[in-house]
Amino acid sequence: MIAMVDCNSFYASCEQVFRPDLWGKPVVVLSNNDGCVIAANKEAKQLTHIPMFEAVYKIKHILEKNKVTFFSSNYTLYGEMSQRVMNILGTFSPNVEVYSIDEAFLDVDGMAHLDLRAYGFRIKEKIFRYTGLPVGVGIAPTKVLAKLANRLAKKQEGHDQVYIMDTEEKRLAALQWAKIGDIWGIGRNHVRRLNAIGIYKAIDFVKLPLAWVRKEMTVVGERLWRELRGEPCLEFTTVPKPKKAIGTAKSFGQKLPDLERIEEACAYYISEVAEVLRAQKSCATYVQVFIVTNYHSKVDKQYSKSKTVKMPIPTNDTFALISEARKALHHIYKPGYRYKKVGVNLTGIIPQEYVQGNLFQQLPETSKKELIRTFDRLNIKFGKSSVASGMIGTRIEEWELIKRERSPRYTTQWRELLKIGRSG
Repeated sequence: MIAMVDCNSFYASCEQVFRPDLWGKPVVVLSNNDGCVIAANKEAKQLTHIPMFEAVYKIKHILEKNKVTFFSSNYTLYGEMSQRVMNILGTFSPNVEVYSIDEAFLDVDGMAHLDLRAYGFRIKEKIFRYTGLPVGVGIAPTKVLAKLANRLAKKQEGHDQVYIMDTEEKRLAALQWAKIGDIWGIGRNHVRRLNAIGIYKAIDFVKLPLAWVRKEMTVVGERLWRELRGEPCLEFTTVPKPKKAIGTAKSFGQKLPDLERIEEACAYYISEVAEVLRAQKSCATYVQVFIVTNYHSKVDKQYSKSKTVKMPIPTNDTFALISEARKALHHIYKPGYRYKKVGVNLTGIIPQEYVQGNLFQQLPETSKKELIRTFDRLNIKFGKSSVASGMIGTRIEEWELIKRERSPRYTTQWRELLKIGRSG
């Protein structure tokens, strides 16, 4: 059996944990630069006239009229809360597959002697007691069925956020209830194709001949078909695979015409992705830098360009990567434009132990590697970017994302710890 644990309205719930005055009230979270609504709790979702992914400036009056509290994205907080949830799940099973920031699969094979419903409630209650986050728990014989069981736990009344699909009758009832679009892994194109031949429910899908599924939906569709019939096909992965590409791109808080501030932002982003690279013990062969203007603007001139450079030796050295990224940026930057975004991508990623030297390039000194490790240790201990390259500068507030409504980073910054005091 496999359990799927999914946090309810994760971003909004993280905000409510530290704001008990907002429990039971509508809360939404905004995208980068406070552009649009990307997450909402159930109270906000009940206000159906608040469209998701709509520009905030168009609906701000609706949010205020309905007394909806809105927050800028606080990914530092969300990442830390996610890690706490995953650590708790590790106490319930030795095999935990982290699927996303708010979802994980647990291998519960060998626990048939347990009362699985009671087991699911223990998971739910411990996570809420230790973190304040509400979760749903679905347990079933396969991953796809566990995702469906989790959906049932949340959508059907009477389950109290825990559903156990432990009999053939429950499996068939779930397939009869679920629309084909509710099935994990079946996208819109396949939904349209299946609807066109009269397949609207999951129960109809599993009755299709395997030959048709294999032909029309390839091996991926076949695995889903088999999983829905109770046959495990999707492997359980407890160790995440190293990323094949690592990148980041964020819009500036204001349009930037000058190269210096764009350089600082580029160096900052390189520092971020280089840390991820070192965390997975990998090195990058190529560095790509790109810049774009605001193509939605009817006033500004438009321009975009990218440049990819090859490192002499694959590396995860922040300073070496910044140096090459800076050269690429100088190559593509053109004065006379107001830029909206700079982005960086690291590709050609290989394990650091597989790095080969270059006949015409000296290998990095051991002391330089130790310097980078010291940087990482200090930043882990004292907070992100406590120690950084001088190329990042001191003008981050002039180009960073707009986040006027961001909540404090309660769990990672000493200066932003929650303060409790007496009233009166």
